Amino acid sequence: MNGSAFESFLASIYVDSEARARFKADPAGEASRAGLSKAECASLANLDWNGLELTARSLAHKRRAMQRTGKFSLPEQIWQFIFNAFDIFR
Repeated sequence: MNGSAFESFLASIYVDSEARARFKADPAGEASRAGLSKAECASLANLDWNGLELTARSLAHKRRAMQRTGKFSLPEQIWQFIFNAFDIFR
């Protein structure tokens, strides 16, 4: 798997609460099913669970705030597009 695919997997567990719950229940299985390499799966073994939840909540809060104001910079518009893409699968 390439780096951007690994980043996509991480993004999915940050923005999709159901994906995050599945990952927390079976980290190795979810990472493997996502096609991550053994090395990438191993790197997730040391994941900071509290940091994961804090970041996920922070991103959700920021997304809601930005949606209310409608003020998005170009990078925020790109992330908004990515977040909305994940919302389609819920």
